[in-house]
Amino acid sequence: MRMQAIFNGTVIADSDRTVVVEGNHYFPIESARRDLLTPTDTHTVCPWKGTASYYTVTAGDQTAADAAWYYPTPSAAATEITGRVAFWRGVKVVPADDGAAQ
Repeated sequence: MRMQAIFNGTVIADSDRTVVVEGNHYFPIESARRDLLTPTDTHTVCPWKGTASYYTVTAGDQTAADAAWYYPTPSAAATEITGRVAFWRGVKVVPADDGAAQ
């Protein structure tokens, strides 16, 4: 199923190759609009995935701090999310065909 990450009416990522881990869709980084993602200094640690890094998402006149995350070097148990990014904090992840981007 093709999924989209949408913020402020703008498609941030679009892919039919997401990987779902713990209920979150991880998009291939190449499917994301990198021009809308700004790296931050925020890091968190997941006991089984490793250390996450974050992006702030900006679309139009709205910004969502640390609304995207990824694991630069995930643990051996989480290699399926290598090179992928997930979203939260106001970024909606929805099936591409539900019209949410309109």
